[in-house]
Amino acid sequence: MSKTITRLFDDYSDATTAVRDLEAFGIDHSDISIVANNAHGHHDTDGHDGINDDGDVTRGTTTGALLGGAGGLLAGLGLLAIPGLGPIVAAGWLAATAAGAGIGAVGGAATGSLVGALKNAGHSDEDSNVYSEGVRRGGTLVSAKVPDDQAAQAEAVLDRNKAVDTSVRGAAYRESGWTSFDADAPAYTSDEVDRERTRYSTVATTDRY
Repeated sequence: MSKTITRLFDDYSDATTAVRDLEAFGIDHSDISIVANNAHGHHDTDGHDGINDDGDVTRGTTTGALLGGAGGLLAGLGLLAIPGLGPIVAAGWLAATAAGAGIGAVGGAATGSLVGALKNAGHSDEDSNVYSEGVRRGGTLVSAKVPDDQAAQAEAVLDRNKAVDTSVRGAAYRESGWTSFDADAPAYTSDEVDRERTRYSTVATTDRY
């Protein structure tokens, strides 16, 4: 049996370090996924680019790219847009599930749901909404399918890379009036993402290991 473990990261570099640590631990890159906000357009996609001014993918995003490259998960990063998230960089099974049949649609924009993909992977409605909102607000999600007997170690790998405590973050979101992820809400601008990251820069991260 396997278990899906997922963590939210405020810092993209922490998330990519976590991905590499999972691969070094022995988790195959085909079982790992990363979904990162790209409002600033800074993240390297190894040539898979092409988001236009409307947030649609104009070229470079394919199912193959989302499933990860031969050199590891991060070698397969591609750009796409998922409703409510705006432009993101992503790779792996979770990204492909969230994008769904939207890949290759007219204009290139994906029409899937990250919340739905997370719930299908076994996460609660609460966690799925907080994870998705975290990406919308500038964060990066890392998810992995791992054997049950390796789950605790894999969770420790993620947590030691400054994963966000989603129960605390979800409570903070609700204090500001948030109730759940809204795919129809406008994507965060780069300035809004910067403010969000500053707001939570002093919030304690998980310490489960």
